[in-house]
Amino acid sequence: MDLLQEMNNLKEVIDKELKNVIKECSYQKKIVEAMEYSLFTGGKRLRPILLLESCELFKGEYEDAIPFALAIEMIHTYSLIHDDLPSMDNDDYRRGKLTNHKVFGDALAILAGDGLLNLAYETMAENIINKSHTLEDYRRYVRAMNVIANASGIYGMVGGQVVDILSEGKNIERDELFFMYKNKTAALIQASLISGGIIGGAGEEELKKLEEYGLAIGVSYQIKDDVLDYNSGEDDSKTTYLSFHTVDEAKKEIEELDNNAINIVKYFVNKDRNRAKFFEKFAYYLTGRNK
Repeated sequence: MDLLQEMNNLKEVIDKELKNVIKECSYQKKIVEAMEYSLFTGGKRLRPILLLESCELFKGEYEDAIPFALAIEMIHTYSLIHDDLPSMDNDDYRRGKLTNHKVFGDALAILAGDGLLNLAYETMAENIINKSHTLEDYRRYVRAMNVIANASGIYGMVGGQVVDILSEGKNIERDELFFMYKNKTAALIQASLISGGIIGGAGEEELKKLEEYGLAIGVSYQIKDDVLDYNSGEDDSKTTYLSFHTVDEAKKEIEELDNNAINIVKYFVNKDRNRAKFFEKFAYYLTGRNK
């Protein structure tokens, strides 16, 4: 399997569907412009890609999972808009473009994030209403939405962001740092995999393996970010993995997490060898990047 080609093909599908999900409007036109500005700034669509691939791993139709893939990308994008605000990380640029609040102002940026978050749930709910042809369909879709909701809230991404904000300028313990990584970064990755698996028809043990894989690559992804920030000379008062370890130790930890992820993937080889290969290559892709 050509990993990058597969990812690019799915990215094109996701981008096309995202363009259709926001409807034309009149008086709200500016907020739609702000939402679309951040939604189409060159994101790699990693989370929705994982969701679709996870669904297909269990022979599910990825068309059934599209609304949930769009939702998780909208949730991810809203979090980035709010992260960049002056009251949070106060960033001027993201992916080489001015951040949302720099273009539209703080108030519209907040509302753009709110709009994307709400639209994510509207999209999933509409799918549940319109595509639940059986009680089993309904149960799978509702459970998938619940997984995404839990991973996005105070017991997931938002909880991790709280620790991130409160740790600025402070020395926090290693356990607290890993709590932040598991929630702020890994939670949505895990939710993508688990919700896709649920829609595809995965069993409980298979969902557990997806959760473990998501944790390994999510934490590895964040540590890699710490290394990249360190190498670029970024001045950050927040505690990172490198507050406790050297760069070489960080690289060793990344390697161990990657190996753990690959070992988990072996569980799925008999399910779909080609799809399992995708997840193996994906783990290396995340930590082999240079940005």
